Amino acid sequence: MELGLKGKVALVPASSKGIGRGVAKVLAAEGCKVVVSSRDQDSISKARDTVVKETGNKDVYSVKADLAVKADVDRLVDQATSKFGTIDILAYNTGPPKPGTFADLTDVDWEQGVKLLLMSAVWLTKQVVPQMVQKKWGRLIYITSSALRQPVPNLVLSNTVRLSLAGLSKSLSLEYGSKGITSNGIMQGHILTDRQRQVAKDISSRSGKSVDEAMKQMLQDVPAGRYGLPEEVGYLVAFLASEKASYINGTMLSIDGGLMRSVF
Repeated sequence: MELGLKGKVALVPASSKGIGRGVAKVLAAEGCKVVVSSRDQDSISKARDTVVKETGNKDVYSVKADLAVKADVDRLVDQATSKFGTIDILAYNTGPPKPGTFADLTDVDWEQGVKLLLMSAVWLTKQVVPQMVQKKWGRLIYITSSALRQPVPNLVLSNTVRLSLAGLSKSLSLEYGSKGITSNGIMQGHILTDRQRQVAKDISSRSGKSVDEAMKQMLQDVPAGRYGLPEEVGYLVAFLASEKASYINGTMLSIDGGLMRSVF
């Protein structure tokens, strides 16, 4: 299917590895001009080179930015706009917050988690929406987590704060749907990333099982019987960004191999 994304400018933050890099790779393969970012310059430079090598698309630009720091977010958008002139697609992604139970986490942890998981999305959206309104076209896509429907043990920060993105995305779909802008969210399940391995290590430390056993245990409730790949999240992002999905607005879509049992 031709998605018609060639030449569109996509911003994919937190994309040095995992889901972010998978999304950036797919969008680059579709012909987008892609801006990637990470807190670590060396990591994001290497990720940029990898995406270029794997897709043959040289219009991939890397920026060092900490999403929990507003000045960095502002600079990220400024540099992206200076490089490519505009931003058509925000494929919002962020690194994971600190794991832990409610009793484990301090006020500082919560404040940092809110900045990382919510305020970074607010700051980025505020920066890119005016450009989209002017063009009467834009795509806001928020990559969240299946934790929005089913809390994950020992990840209370993620379980709590990521829920706010559903409210943000839905509200934006109402406010900007008439202006040619769609806003949707993605709730991914068990995707094979470093974060998944981190969760497995936590299960291992608490249960006495090996990390490999813990990895297999997490798949017991997945009818597909396997982990998802970062690129598979990227395929969904690419579709939502395309004209083929122009009537999909205000939704939260699951990509989890059947993990969630709820009908709605």
